[in-house]
Amino acid sequence: MLTDTVTKENLNKLVLKFYAKVVKDDLIGPIFIDILGKDLKGDVWKTHIELLTNFWAAIALGETNYGGSPFAPHIQFKERLSVEAFDRWMKLFFETLNTIYEPQVAQQFLARAKNIAGNFIRNLRLA
Repeated sequence: MLTDTVTKENLNKLVLKFYAKVVKDDLIGPIFIDILGKDLKGDVWKTHIELLTNFWAAIALGETNYGGSPFAPHIQFKERLSVEAFDRWMKLFFETLNTIYEPQVAQQFLARAKNIAGNFIRNLRLA
């Protein structure tokens, strides 16, 4: 059942379901697997999933547990990134949003994600 309420629990569900799709994707999966490994239950992935759950909780709920810099890690593997990779990320993210949230909530997340991706693409000079 879709929800119109954002909670830390369903944000974590979003992040987990999203990355389960990512690692299976032929375009962006290898990038994440090379950096974080194949095992979503491994410690590296657990740390990443917690970080991204906290990131979205900061955006959606105003929580203060996120202390990272979302752009900085992308600089390290800029040569593997492309506009197409960001487009694929967005496609998978939106597909996952639509399995958890009501359309109006999913659209709010998508708008924020598009803004973030656009900034990354510009700052990485990919377009």
